[in-house]
Amino acid sequence: MLPGLHRALQSTQATHRTQRRLPSQPRHQPTGLVHLGCGSAWDHYEEKETDVNIAVNLVQDAFKKAADDFLIISGDTDLAPAIKMARSAHDSMFVAAAFPPERFSKMLKDLMPASFTINENKIRAAQLPDTFTDGLTQKEYKRPPGWK
Repeated sequence: MLPGLHRALQSTQATHRTQRRLPSQPRHQPTGLVHLGCGSAWDHYEEKETDVNIAVNLVQDAFKKAADDFLIISGDTDLAPAIKMARSAHDSMFVAAAFPPERFSKMLKDLMPASFTINENKIRAAQLPDTFTDGLTQKEYKRPPGWK
């Protein structure tokens, strides 16, 4: 796995596993919502800082020349400045974009020598089965209904 992407994923996993936030980890911030019809209220959580962590790690890895090839899985144009800076720091690096479904970005595509869209069939094929047994612990896990 690519070093910057690996660190970003580890940060995300650590956040969800420990339920505490360290300064460099993504977080989910509550946004209070109220139903206009009945007045009931609830918190909706929005993911924050993931793209910032990807950008910081990409630039850091480029300056360290920690890798020669990078794959950006995003369609967020906020990553464009980081991609430009990383390429200027590591002129022989290869960077490609993999766009999630319905997240294509012409700006990111134009910054990179290669890009492709991940179609929904590929994502569905990569899903865990409904039930999964850990080979080490023999603990059984069930895929949440919302992930289907």
